[in-house]
Amino acid sequence: MRIRIDSRNRISLPETALDAIGSAKSVDVRVEGGRIILTPATLQPADAVRSRLAELNLTEQDVADAIAVARKKVGTE
Repeated sequence: MRIRIDSRNRISLPETALDAIGSAKSVDVRVEGGRIILTPATLQPADAVRSRLAELNLTEQDVADAIAVARKKVGTE
């Protein structure tokens, strides 16, 4: 089946394709051999946090340091 990509780079998936992925509300996208592959994904809250930390190039130590600073500030008020 063929679908159109609109001027804002959006696509609408056919109902038969959506039925096949069930209740998934997001998909992982990868390109292999010139093909775009969409795979149903279940985004967990922790996955979203990890993704954002990776985007910001923050390490576990950076997070631990920030928590330590925040706890010190709460304890001094």
